[in-house]
This record gives sequence, structure tokens and C-alpha cells, in this order.
Amino acid sequence: MAIRAAPEPVPGARSAPSGPVLFGRYAFGPNRLGYCGPDDSTALLEYASAGIDDGGLRALARGFEGAYPYLELIAAANGIADPLDRSVVEAYWLGNGLTGAVRPAQLHESVEERFRVRLAPTSWRWLEASLAGGARPMHAFHVLEIFPRVGLLRGGETRDVLATIDACRIRWGRVETVSGDAMVVQVAPVEMIDGKLRLGPPRPETITRWLDGRGFVDDIVPGEMVAIHWSWACDRLSRAQLDNLVAWTRLALRLANRAI
Repeated sequence: MAIRAAPEPVPGARSAPSGPVLFGRYAFGPNRLGYCGPDDSTALLEYASAGIDDGGLRALARGFEGAYPYLELIAAANGIADPLDRSVVEAYWLGNGLTGAVRPAQLHESVEERFRVRLAPTSWRWLEASLAGGARPMHAFHVLEIFPRVGLLRGGETRDVLATIDACRIRWGRVETVSGDAMVVQVAPVEMIDGKLRLGPPRPETITRWLDGRGFVDDIVPGEMVAIHWSWACDRLSRAQLDNLVAWTRLALRLANRAI
């Protein structure tokens, strides 16, 4: 699996958001739907859209009980003091070199502490096999390996597990058209074919980019690549970010398929 380093800043390019702001951009999609995190999506949108990084945003980030422990794990494994360092945030949502630096034993210990009591013995044995097989602490792992067994959406069970997994994972899409608060993107869905999960051919999908005049992908144009979480446009994707997201998602799918 080829993992690229983060790109160097380009003179004249848009400034990169800080780690807490980037976290807010990726966390807002499910938070606005009431699925995870603190009950203050309006504040999260204000912080993330304005690029304001202060104690208030950091407090909101710590309230994401599913995601924040992974950030702490990645930071600790890489000797980084701040779990909301930008590189750590990217490692969790998109995957990068920091993701791969977390040893299987470290992830095993973290997952066992957080989730074993909520799993049936057969489910735990299945998850242990995945951890030993090369799983790493990124969002695709959580969505494909933890969520189906534990279920961390507020509101309980979901009827269509596959559709929920596909909406919950961080997806990538190529922008086709932009119209007001929405845009049409070409995005590859996760499908179940012959009993195995795989990425299907890209198809058009309408996603949201603004809410109440605020969003994270201003001045977007056709042809650009965006990250998507629960049908919300989180951010533009650089070539390196896209390559990492695709590579780590494919790895998570391969690991998940071992247990199907």
C-alpha cells in the first residue's frame, strides 16, 4: 500500500486549516444529524467554516467519544503531544504514515479496553483476528470493523447496514456540477458482490456543501476532488490525501472481507 507524505504548502494556495478545524470539518456531517458528538452542531459549523481554532472547538472535539480516543492513540504512538495536531487528524480520517506507525498491539489494547465488554465472545474473536491481520486506527476501520458489531449511532439499530456503512465512511468524489447549497459528484459506493464488500463503479450523487450560507468548500469547481461524510462535503482533497484515503479504505475492505 503506497502512503504518501502530506504535500508541502504551495505559495499563493489556500491556507491549510489547523488540526482542530480540520477535525470539525470531517466530524460535522454526522454531528448535524445527531449521530455522534456534542449536541451543538451549530457551534461546530461556525468554528469549522470560519477557521476559528480555540478552546471551544477543542472542547467540542473531545466530546466525540468514538473518534477522539483514536486521535489520542495515534498521537501517543507517534510521540506527538497534541491529539488534534493536523497530521494526527488526517491520519484518522484519511490515513497517512502516522496511521501505519501504530503497532497492532497498541490498537488491540485500545479496542479491547473500549469495546470488548460490548461484544459477544464470537464477535470479539472475529475482531481480534482482524486486529492481528493488520488493522490500523483510522475511520474506515472503525466503520467497517467496530460499527457493525457495536453500533455507535445515537438512535440505535439501523435497517440498512450496508447503506449506513457507506454513508458513514469517508468517501471521495469528483465534482461534476455546483448549484447553490448542493453539488453533484461522482462517487464509488461500497457494494456487496458475491458475499464480499467492494467499491463499485462511480455514480452521480447530490451532496450538501453549504448550510445557512456556511460550508467548507467555497469556490469549488467541476473536476475537483472532495471528501464526503454523511452526504456533506468536508474538504478538498489533494492528490496525496486522495491516494491515502483510497489505499487505506481498500485495506479496511480487504480486512473486513476476511470475516464475511
